[in-house]
Amino acid sequence: MEATAAPSYVDQRSGRTYPIDDLRWRGDDGAPLTVSPQPGITRGDVDTGTRSLWRYRAALPLDITRPVSLGEGCTPLVEKSWAGERIGFKLEWFSPTGSFKDRGTSVMISLLAQQGVTEVVEDSSGNGGASVSAYCAAAGIRARILAPESTSPAKIVQSRAYGAEVQLVPGGREATAAEALRQSAHTHYAGHNWHPFFLQGTKTLAYELWEDLGFSAPDNIVTVAGAGSIVLGCDIGFSELLAAGAIRRRPRLLVAQPANCAPLHASFHAGSDTLVPVDHAPTIAEGAAIPEPVRLPEVLAAIRRSGGDMAAIPEADIESAVRRLAAMGLYAEPTSATAAAAVDVFRARGAIGRGQTTVVLLTGSGMKATTTMSRLFTPDGRDGTTGGAG
Repeated sequence: MEATAAPSYVDQRSGRTYPIDDLRWRGDDGAPLTVSPQPGITRGDVDTGTRSLWRYRAALPLDITRPVSLGEGCTPLVEKSWAGERIGFKLEWFSPTGSFKDRGTSVMISLLAQQGVTEVVEDSSGNGGASVSAYCAAAGIRARILAPESTSPAKIVQSRAYGAEVQLVPGGREATAAEALRQSAHTHYAGHNWHPFFLQGTKTLAYELWEDLGFSAPDNIVTVAGAGSIVLGCDIGFSELLAAGAIRRRPRLLVAQPANCAPLHASFHAGSDTLVPVDHAPTIAEGAAIPEPVRLPEVLAAIRRSGGDMAAIPEADIESAVRRLAAMGLYAEPTSATAAAAVDVFRARGAIGRGQTTVVLLTGSGMKATTTMSRLFTPDGRDGTTGGAG
């Protein structure tokens, strides 16, 4: 699809468009929105003097005059051996709040601050809430974060440390989302799974990988998906690079979900564009435990457009991947370790070929999940605290 002359918000399901300067986060009928296709940028458009994702600001559909930035982006790409293959691990936990969410949040909160928003509500299983809390603090915006009551304590503490009001909601992720939608009637909703400018920030990951790899695209990107914002960000970013003639082909998106909560995986392998009902159980990959992804049809379309694939990873394999990564010096939270575990599955299927350039996105730090990490790395399963003097 060719880029429009002027950017707009688009409901991809109905084709309806809205002015991009509207203060909105969804369509009038409740559908999620995206930004109309943009022309992309080339190597000469990268602001190499800026050490953050804002080096790619020329790719954004609106001019953000005063970015709310904490130095997000420019994360390391570290090559390691995984099951005999050389794999590039993109360490997104080097982001200011410890997860990739800072890419989307920086751009989203920058826009909302420019639009005069002074208070927001956000729902999150942890990382998104911590990120929104930090950037709202930087922007002088009041934030209320709604999170499932089972959320890792470290993530809740982080949001509170930034000055956000945290409200724990009984039930799972879907109950928290429903409560956020109810509160959005009187407070602006900065939902990272809904706001189209969050994806505009996430797409900078594609531009950054392109620059990391000498202004070329990898063959494969392996990631984990809950709501699928990384999948959509990579799809948008690499589509723009393709439109700009900066790359010759888009990378395959190879996407993992925890087997205990894998609605995207079930729908993908059923050949469906709608949600296929599946059973859900608790998972240590809590950041991916989203039973009903808001943008499910769009995420599935992005994976298929890339010629990609999906895998469902059992809990034991996620735990094993956490340990394998740590043994290499990479302290990844279980959610992001799910992607590393999937490399073995995709290699066995032939989706990852020998000698190909493959990047695994490690989305968050193990320090985000101290309770789970303590259980995995303490012989007796307790937190390992001795109470002795340091």
